[in-house]
Amino acid sequence: MLSIEKYQDQFISYLQDYLVIKEPKNLYEPIDYILGLGGKRLRPVLTLMTADIFNGNYKKALNAALSIEVFHNFSLVHDDIMDDAPLRRGKATVHEKWDINTGILSGDAMLIMAYQLFENYEADIFQSLAKLFSKTALEVCEGQQYDVDFETRNDVTILEYLKMIEYKTAVLVAAAMKMGAIVAGASKEDQNNIYEFGKNLGIAFQLQDDYLDAFGDPKTFGKQVGGDIIENKKTYLYLKALEFSNETDKVEISQLFASDPEDVATKVELAKQFFMSSGSAEATKQAIEYYTNKAYTVLKSLNISEDKKELLKAFGNSLMNRTV
Repeated sequence: MLSIEKYQDQFISYLQDYLVIKEPKNLYEPIDYILGLGGKRLRPVLTLMTADIFNGNYKKALNAALSIEVFHNFSLVHDDIMDDAPLRRGKATVHEKWDINTGILSGDAMLIMAYQLFENYEADIFQSLAKLFSKTALEVCEGQQYDVDFETRNDVTILEYLKMIEYKTAVLVAAAMKMGAIVAGASKEDQNNIYEFGKNLGIAFQLQDDYLDAFGDPKTFGKQVGGDIIENKKTYLYLKALEFSNETDKVEISQLFASDPEDVATKVELAKQFFMSSGSAEATKQAIEYYTNKAYTVLKSLNISEDKKELLKAFGNSLMNRTV
């Protein structure tokens, strides 16, 4: 087993060899650009690490890991167009640097390239990877549509919200891990269990992201604190605050999350007070703990050594121990 940093280094080296700008340049330069913007490379690292955990050669999982990363970045290119976002990882988004048509077409090419990477595997592994990938890609699209729909709905339930974050975020983490298990030749039972581990950890991670958006330390969070509140996003915190509040407070919270004031700092502070006083903040922390523990419970079923189970748990802890 390697350290997370070593897996990252191996993956980045493989990615750099993969990135060759071909003609037409206006199709491939944006792909090179978005894939070169960095990020933690969390998903491909999970693919490599999981292949190692199931006694496979992690180098054989590099194409699957690359597929996950190319797909993830494809989704970011199109998400940025939908959100009209000017920046991605502190740099201009693809559609801002080029134009919307380029963003759409380069994104389309990335989706095809992600599938193409499976052609490097034998027929049975190719089929398993492609089936999982198709299911996951469609779920990510469904999750994105739920997210868009929720912007104009005032009756979103907790269960619907959890389904949205499962599809939009968690299934790709789960698929990244299952792909590593498939390449390593793990049993179907172990493949499905590592998928459940990744899915539950992904849900916990997204719920924690919701929490940190309101209560995180601006120096360490990496994004604008209070961004979800300013954008009137119906996060777990918001939905729980509505659930726990009396009728008067419900009206105030709803009005606050329908407003667009110049003084956003006051709006953020008011929302945080509602989250604290209603018990929503505490309920969100409990939900994070619930899904984290649910992920760790799955580890007991895996047919791997106790050392490797502890390694997965340590990885989960490092992921969840971001500064609050």
